[in-house]
Amino acid sequence: MGKKGKWLKPWKSIGWGRRVVRVAWMTVVGLWLLSVVQVLLGVVFNPPLTPLMVQRFFQQLADDERTVRFERDYVDIDDISPNLITAVVYSEDGLFMYHHGFDVKQMKIAMKENKSGKRFRGGSTISQQTAKNAFLPHSRTMVRKGVEAYYTMMIETFWSKKRIMEVYLNIIEFGDGIYGAEAAAQHYFGHSAKELTRTEAAQLAATLPAPLERNPAHKSPYFRRRTADIKGRFGWGKVNIEEPDPKKVEKYKDRESLWDFMKWYYEGEMRNEK
Repeated sequence: MGKKGKWLKPWKSIGWGRRVVRVAWMTVVGLWLLSVVQVLLGVVFNPPLTPLMVQRFFQQLADDERTVRFERDYVDIDDISPNLITAVVYSEDGLFMYHHGFDVKQMKIAMKENKSGKRFRGGSTISQQTAKNAFLPHSRTMVRKGVEAYYTMMIETFWSKKRIMEVYLNIIEFGDGIYGAEAAAQHYFGHSAKELTRTEAAQLAATLPAPLERNPAHKSPYFRRRTADIKGRFGWGKVNIEEPDPKKVEKYKDRESLWDFMKWYYEGEMRNEK
């Protein structure tokens, strides 16, 4: 009791304002340390669950028309067909090997199109999608986007591109309750992810923008066209996840950063207010 009393005495002597500031500061530091631990552990360990997996589980429980399903089987990236790596890069993030987490050009295009009402598109890179799926619940708020950007910078700093791709392909959703390349390959095609053909890889890549509506079990005309388009991009060459093309590294070394995007966005908002 004596020791406890000595600890509480200085705390009680602090005014309420300073207590609030101290608690807020300790909370921020605690959350920062937690994020660092999460990312560092992610260098070696796959997340046992992700926020999306938990969200989907409760959504399935609450919906009588949905089957409660949880299919997931983590595998090394060497046990995933290079066809799938090539397909997801060409369909989701063509400059994955050459940016530092953000494709500012695509972010600007996405924002302009969304504001004009043409269509909704995210402009997210594979790194951003990995950060979002591994660490954050799905929502469309500016706070969540800000935290996503923070985690994206963290994994780009501490993880290799190969590790980012490995985690991405092991946790991404390919259907209702179907997570990761191995589970998707077994569910839709009856064999391992290592055996995926170009056509099968293109079908899985075509699933990713809307996995609950578009997947190999529901081959709509749009899905078939999207699959054919992705498959056609294999003519661009195989994506080497470990050795980026030196010519492209030089070509894209001066691409805009996230800071450039923030300045562009701020200047645009200031012009709109005038």
